Amino acid sequence: MTVLATTVPTVLHLSGDIDISTTADLRRRILAALDESVEVLILDMAAVTFCDAAGLGVLIYTERQAQARGVTLALTRLTPRMIRLLDVAKLGDRFPILAGS
Repeated sequence: MTVLATTVPTVLHLSGDIDISTTADLRRRILAALDESVEVLILDMAAVTFCDAAGLGVLIYTERQAQARGVTLALTRLTPRMIRLLDVAKLGDRFPILAGS
């Protein structure tokens, strides 16, 4: 378990489908948010309705880019479907998961 202590995280609220048709735009938006992040970038996944392998690829790419910048990428408000997808893809332990409401 990773514990995050931060004063001002950057939070990006994602919504809709994360698939091959949306990943290019999503990658640009996430990298722009990452450029503004100091310690932590949090992706709020509550409104994500679908995620495929391309979407998982964006999460992995973002995590690597964040790590290179000294920023922690964390996920919050995951749907049960997203939790299952991360577990099936063996990515459940790759990202800190924050409790959210």
